[in-house]
Order: sequence, then C-alpha cells, then structure tokens
Amino acid sequence: MSLGDEPGYGDGPRGDDGGYGGSGQTRTRLPDRPGDVYGGARRGRGSSSRSLVTVVGVVVLLIAAIAFANRGDKAASPGGGSKAKTSPTAASGANPVTTKAAGIPAGFAHNTQGAQSAAANYAVALGSADMFDKTRRDQILATVITPSKVTDFEATLDQAYTPQFNKNVGLNENGTAPQGYTFVSRTTPIGTRTTASSNNTVTVEVWCGGLLGLAGENSTNPVTSSWFTITMKLEWTGGDWKIVSHSQKDGPAPVPGDDRASSADDIAKAVEEYGGFTYAR
Repeated sequence: MSLGDEPGYGDGPRGDDGGYGGSGQTRTRLPDRPGDVYGGARRGRGSSSRSLVTVVGVVVLLIAAIAFANRGDKAASPGGGSKAKTSPTAASGANPVTTKAAGIPAGFAHNTQGAQSAAANYAVALGSADMFDKTRRDQILATVITPSKVTDFEATLDQAYTPQFNKNVGLNENGTAPQGYTFVSRTTPIGTRTTASSNNTVTVEVWCGGLLGLAGENSTNPVTSSWFTITMKLEWTGGDWKIVSHSQKDGPAPVPGDDRASSADDIAKAVEEYGGFTYAR
C-alpha cells in the first residue's frame, strides 16, 4: 500500500523488523472458475507460444551479453584486465545501517548515498500494513518526516485512512483484518536515483514494486501487484535524513508474465515467513 492510493491524497505531503510493504494502483486478474480467487487464473490462447518466444529471446540476449562483455574486457586494458562501470544504483560498499528508531532503519550517512538508502527504507515503512493503525502510523511519521512537517502529514493521512477507506480495501473499520484473512501491504524498492542535491537537501526517486490485498479463501480483494515511483525531498536534520515532501506516480511497469497465481494460503504463509530488508546503496 502506498501513500498515493489514499483518496484525497494530492501532491502535498504524502504518504519491526522487516514487516513493511505496500503498493500503488492495483490490477486484478479474474479467476477462470467461480470461487477460485487465487488459483487457476491463467492467460488465454497463445500463452505457450509467447512463453517459448520469451525463453528463446532470453537465451539470445544472454549469449549476446556474454559476447559483448568479453569484447569489452579485451578492449578495456591491453593487459587483459577490466574496470567495471558503476550504474546509478550500484552498491557503494557501505554496509546497511545497524540502528533503528521505532523499528525503522536510522542513522544514515550525510551524503547522497545515505539519502538514497534513507528514501528506500522510508518507502518501505510508508507502504506497510502498519500505516493502517493510527498509533503505529503516528510513530512512523514522527520517525521519517522532518519535525516541522509531522503535524501536516498526520492531519492529511488521518483524513485518508478513514473507516470507509479501510472497508474499501477489505479491512474492518479499525484497520484490522477480518478473522481468517491476512492483510498484505508491502513495498519493495527496485532502485533509487538522485535528481537534485545540495549539502543538506537531496531529492530521491525510488522505483518500487508493491503488494496489496487480503489473502483468504473467499477474499474479494485478493493480493495483487503494482509498480510505481516515489519522489521524496529529504533534508538533513537532527543527525539524519528526514522527508520534507512525498509524491508518487505509476510505473515503470514491466509486461506481466505468465506465472500462475499462488493460493491464498501460500501468499499468507509467504508474508508471515519472509521478512523485509534494510536497504543501503
């Protein structure tokens, strides 16, 4: 669940150990037989041929990539050595932070890589199921938002996370999951980049994949995936990076694959057993 999904949430302030996650706008795949919300949903005619073409294409691209890499190695140095080029999200070699505040990673480096790490971890927290609980939401906001903006964020999100909104996503009015169901709201950063920076202010974009929905045998809101990009403006205050503003847009989204949808039990089990990450550049 991401901040951009709440009704009335505009371009202004938006909106533990590994329990965070979320999504943006969702897409629902309809079942191919009544009562089977998760299992059995497949693509129609032509799926096998497309899968074959995909496999062949991947093999061809892999061979081409290996050939190109080998050619690049020879050209890079007369002695046969090579120097790898870093991508915008290449690892810096710095370890992830080891400290936490309210269950959220904290204590990031005072540089652009530290800001990117902070933005990735904050995206996870703001897209988590904890955001549907008022007490926990206020703790998260007090931790990741710059102090002068906390009150504004709280007021905006209180208007978004209403009892009716909770019902719309399949929850009880108080934000808890109905008995027998597991609520899933998880965000996974795919990559980050800096679009503007100064000594104490950095703007970071975080490309994310998200999961949102209710895992349960008869769920009418099954867990679906989405892709979105979050933009955060961060400022250095109190010895750490904090969010000044937050916005979101859809995509970039890859072409959906032909994976068979897992059962509700498998999804619920996966969410309970697989924890989240602490992100670092």
